Amino acid sequence: EIIPRIKQGGSLCWQVGNYVEDNQIFPLDIEFSPIFKKHNLHLRNRIIWYFGHGLHTQRRFSGRYEVVMWYTKTEHAKSSYVFNLDPVRVPSKYRGKRHFKGPNAGQLSGNPLGKNPEDVWNIPNVKSNHIEKTDHPCQFPVGLIERLVLSLTNEGGLVFDPFSGVASAGVAAAIHKRRYWGAELTENYTK
Repeated sequence: EIIPRIKQGGSLCWQVGNYVEDNQIFPLDIEFSPIFKKHNLHLRNRIIWYFGHGLHTQRRFSGRYEVVMWYTKTEHAKSSYVFNLDPVRVPSKYRGKRHFKGPNAGQLSGNPLGKNPEDVWNIPNVKSNHIEKTDHPCQFPVGLIERLVLSLTNEGGLVFDPFSGVASAGVAAAIHKRRYWGAELTENYTK
């Protein structure tokens, strides 16, 4: 099992969709949550990756999102773990907004680096005309993994992807000076 090998303060991110059988949806993040809890992993975020386009269905609304579950391995829910917010801040809605009254009147009210991204991320998925597209049928955009790598690891840290596919996580790790280990069984994708 990989879960016991995660170091204290380390993170496990699992991008998961839904299993669909006979037009019935089984949300895998909910189905697998008890397993992660059993291993004393603490859920920090349930991130919705919204991508806006994809396959159309005929007997239910078309799915346009997947879920990224972010767990940490810590002894207690309040134990420390790696979370670097500054590298992933996004522009504030009201840049230059200032405190109106009180001891900070006239001073900037927000962080000059931007705000904390919400837990709904609008990042395009990799489809036929996408610049990153390879032969992999469900390739993840580097931009999705990049935000996780920057915020949940430190420079020089290790990113491990047991289902590497075309190694989008490896690209994000290399760009941001992290080490990368990947595993993939399908030889076509490793090439």
